[in-house]
Amino acid sequence: MQTEVSVKNCQPAQVNESRLVEAAARTLVVERFEQPAEISIVLADDAQIRVLNRMYRGKDRPTDVLSFSQLEGEEFISGGEDTKTLGDVVISVETAERQAAERGHSLEDELDVLVVHGVLHLLGYDDETEPEAAEMRRHERKILDRLIDGRTC
Repeated sequence: MQTEVSVKNCQPAQVNESRLVEAAARTLVVERFEQPAEISIVLADDAQIRVLNRMYRGKDRPTDVLSFSQLEGEEFISGGEDTKTLGDVVISVETAERQAAERGHSLEDELDVLVVHGVLHLLGYDDETEPEAAEMRRHERKILDRLIDGRTC
């Protein structure tokens, strides 16, 4: 399987982009998404993500991550022969920095969590109800554990 993950940094903080690509790709592997795929990750600040959150979710405040799936609706968009464009994951690095400090881990670890969460949304997972959120958390934990194991070997 070939996964193409592009990262666009639209805010000033430097981040390890290859680590974001790894987190997105590992999510697809653990979830057994076995088709060639394209994912876009956009790193934003609070002001940028607030505009998107207001526009697409009706919530006039920053959030940590938004996902825009291309699999919803009638047809997926083909990025090439048999390649599925899964969609875009937009992350506020400012919010991620605050959350990392609150949770006592690094920004890189928080970005891993947000990438995994965002890609799971692209794959159709939802967290609007508590049962959905609990299932999504189980998948996130499994993926993050395997991501950590892969980095320590």
